[in-house]
Amino acid sequence: MITQQELLDAFQYKDGNLYWKFSKQGVNAGQLAGAKHKTGYVQIQLNRKFMYSHRAIFLMHYGHLPKFIDHIDGNPSNNKIENLREATASQNCWNQKYKGSASGFKGVTWNKQYKKWQPQISANNKKFYLGKFLNLNDAILAYQNAAEKLHGKFRTNTLKLQSGELE
Repeated sequence: MITQQELLDAFQYKDGNLYWKFSKQGVNAGQLAGAKHKTGYVQIQLNRKFMYSHRAIFLMHYGHLPKFIDHIDGNPSNNKIENLREATASQNCWNQKYKGSASGFKGVTWNKQYKKWQPQISANNKKFYLGKFLNLNDAILAYQNAAEKLHGKFRTNTLKLQSGELE
């Protein structure tokens, strides 16, 4: 496990990035540390140990390392400290970007039996069915309102209506 002091000794933090404080084999002082992993996260190596940059930055700033760290904007490469927050496993999932559904919107699916849009959301190991709607925008708004109540600041912030964006 890499410690806070090891990170502070090796790296300088600036604008969401880590830079080497010293030169060593193949690395110059002031050089950007880390490389983008296929997952989109930036990964660093120190003393033959690997760590994601967002975890290193959080540890450097706060002195502890929570089990889960949420990227507020959902971008795994945006490691600015103001974009990182401690989260539970559930909270971290609530803020994940849309990954695909028939509607094109997170939490809204097409109910074939009733020929209506059906939003649903989960929180605290419970599923909430939010009704059935003829209009897709109404279903999206029902999901967004429930997300605000159930997920608070961890809700996904970028749901779009068919003809514009939610505020």
